[in-house]
Amino acid sequence: MKQKDNLKSNRIDRLEIRYHLILLLLPILLITVSFYFLAPLGDHNVIAISLTCLIYTIGYSLTYYLHQGRLNRLWQHLEHVININETTYELVSLSNQYKNQHAFLDALLKKAVTCINGAEMGSIILYDPETQKMRYEASLGMNNNLLKKVSFELKDCFQFRLTNGKCDRVVVINDMGLTNANSGLNKDDQQTLLSASSAPIHSTLSTPIHIDGQLYAMLNLDSSRINAFNDYDSNLVAILTQEACNAISLFQKNLEIYKLANFDQQTMLSNRQHFDQLLKHWRFKPHLPSFIIVMDMDNLKNINDSLGHQAGDTAILTLANALKEKWHNESLIGRFGGDEFVVVTYGPLAKIKFELEQLQKDLIQGIGVQFSYGIAAFKQDWQSAFKDADSEMYLQKHAKKNSLKHEIYDQGFYS
Repeated sequence: MKQKDNLKSNRIDRLEIRYHLILLLLPILLITVSFYFLAPLGDHNVIAISLTCLIYTIGYSLTYYLHQGRLNRLWQHLEHVININETTYELVSLSNQYKNQHAFLDALLKKAVTCINGAEMGSIILYDPETQKMRYEASLGMNNNLLKKVSFELKDCFQFRLTNGKCDRVVVINDMGLTNANSGLNKDDQQTLLSASSAPIHSTLSTPIHIDGQLYAMLNLDSSRINAFNDYDSNLVAILTQEACNAISLFQKNLEIYKLANFDQQTMLSNRQHFDQLLKHWRFKPHLPSFIIVMDMDNLKNINDSLGHQAGDTAILTLANALKEKWHNESLIGRFGGDEFVVVTYGPLAKIKFELEQLQKDLIQGIGVQFSYGIAAFKQDWQSAFKDADSEMYLQKHAKKNSLKHEIYDQGFYS
């Protein structure tokens, strides 16, 4: 539960009535006493005292009003900063729940738009240091499919041009049409950027995001109003960006830890632990039976011995990529050991066998990879189904070995 802000509720920036009375009446009393002792009281002195007290009261009220207004602005700034900190803290605390970069950046963008009062929409543009290209990764209030068609170099970005290539500060743009027209984008891309939003963009706050000292992305907050942002908004965005950098950095570390814990680093297939977790959520379909496929390479040792372990790693990776290409929709694929792979997919059985046989032919003709497999129906009992598929795979493997021995024997006998 969020704690109540006691400081705000007590309004520590306001003076109690007794202090007002002291600050207001005490000087007036001193003025009156001074006039009494300096000159005999007469009509003119009474008028002078009254005017002096009135002027002092007006001056005091005006001073207090200006002082209170400044304190109120400080409170608003503090509330904005606290809101930004709470927003990024929430993202940091939930960073391990986002399984991909797009989902995390999309959540970050939504939080950023809500933190800045003038922002109505926005986008995050990723930077690839190898190609020096920019591409739209997340957007809010804009057509993301249109934005993804636009790819441009860093030098064409208005953040780059307005900071003389440094990309080190927040910039405010109040005429996006003119800014795009002066960029290096072609006419089609310019039109795409202008038409991607439901309302024309007139004002933009753009800030670079740096991770570990390297440019990572650009965060753009947009508005359909002219002059929607000022220096105060720039300062808030600078604070937001710093917090966002910390959140993104932590997310990347959590994602790396997640990958190390759940995926085989060579093939990026699920390891056994992650496979078992995903299996708990497998959806059985009444009209399509589920099957387990257990696969094991036949000639990995021969490849390692004759061509080296690097060739063996290439063979394993080739088989893994072929499995991902063949069963990438609604299937589970995992690497259980050195050259053992497991697939859970939907039938029919004839279709699965046909695909496996075709895969065997393609790999043998391609780089000479051979594998044996076993299939078993998967209803509810995973252990029993896995055991049946594993046994069938070993029967196929032994049958191949016996066949090879007979071929060698026959060739020797007849020679």
